[in-house]
Amino acid sequence: MAPDLAIAAHNVTLTLGSDKAPVEILRGVDLDVAAGTSVALLGPSGSGKSSLMAVLAGLERANGGHINVAGLDFGAMDEDGLARARRGRIGIVLQAFHLLPTMTALENVAVPLELAGIADPFGRAAAELEAVGLGHRLTHYPAQLSGGEQQRVAIARALAMEPEVMLFDEPTSALDPELVGEVLRVMRSLAEEGRTMLVVTHEMGFAREVASRVIFLHRGVIEEEGVPAQVLTQPRSERLQNFLSSSLK
Repeated sequence: MAPDLAIAAHNVTLTLGSDKAPVEILRGVDLDVAAGTSVALLGPSGSGKSSLMAVLAGLERANGGHINVAGLDFGAMDEDGLARARRGRIGIVLQAFHLLPTMTALENVAVPLELAGIADPFGRAAAELEAVGLGHRLTHYPAQLSGGEQQRVAIARALAMEPEVMLFDEPTSALDPELVGEVLRVMRSLAEEGRTMLVVTHEMGFAREVASRVIFLHRGVIEEEGVPAQVLTQPRSERLQNFLSSSLK
């Protein structure tokens, strides 16, 4: 893998289902993400976006191909190694917040750090929550927080482990429209800091204004990719044209 690549996935395939009724989810995906860049991954429902993210996070094993994320060769790693990677070098933020309801915002961020043996876990957790605009909500429980605040706690929890790569799988899709902006502002600031991010999103404004590259996935294949100005305003493929037209309705 080239030293400036944070993600290198080549000819990745994923087939689910039984041998009698196999379903091809990913069909030879090639994806490179340079360190320090933000890439938006677009595509209609069922295109394989979340499956690709699961594979890149080590949550799902690909059937074929080669995957290297944050310098880690997934083919040479067992399940314990992949789990350790998710607790350190790879940060993951999903649609669901997965916060423990009996813990405060501070505890939700600090306890994983404490379990990992990181020094001053509560101090680091407080700093990360402050960074995402939640310094005043440290002692609040998830039920006392809005959806946008809960997602920002989840982002802080991932960032607290100081990952080399951040994977976001539709982080705003479960939020009410008025709460989407506060999460996108945090993600914009991360991009401006030079964080390496791969983001599955339907937020065209974010893809246009923040991403350095846009990738369109369709039926398990990368249909088109390039800089936002080209992909989002002058799409070459008819499938992408139709997708963008429907997203504006």
